[in-house]
Amino acid sequence: MSDIKIKITDREGIVHEVDAPTDMNMNLMEIVRSYELAPEGTIGICGGMAMCASCQCYVASEHELPPMSDDEDAMLAEAFNVKDNSRLGCQIHMTEDLEGLEVELAPES
Repeated sequence: MSDIKIKITDREGIVHEVDAPTDMNMNLMEIVRSYELAPEGTIGICGGMAMCASCQCYVASEHELPPMSDDEDAMLAEAFNVKDNSRLGCQIHMTEDLEGLEVELAPES
C-alpha cells in the first residue's frame, strides 16, 4: 500500500495532515469525506461527477495538477468564491506525485 501525506485546511481553518492512499483510485473529495473534514451532505453532493462545486478547494502548494477538463472548467465558471487556484476536489486523483499537496476547502456556497 502506498500512501502520501497531504494537508487539508477545513472550512473552520483547522489544518489536518492526513494519509491518502494512491493505490485505490481515490480523489481529494473522497479523502475529505473519509476523514469527515466537512459535514455530511456539504461536499461531493453530485458524487464526484464535476456537476456541482461542493468540493471546490484552493490548491495552496505548487504541485502540477492535470489540466482541467471542460466539465470542471464550466462548473467553476458558475461557482461562488472561485479563485485563480480553485479546483474541484473530485477531479484531483491521489497519485505519488501529490506527496505534500496542500489544499484549503472553499466555503460552502
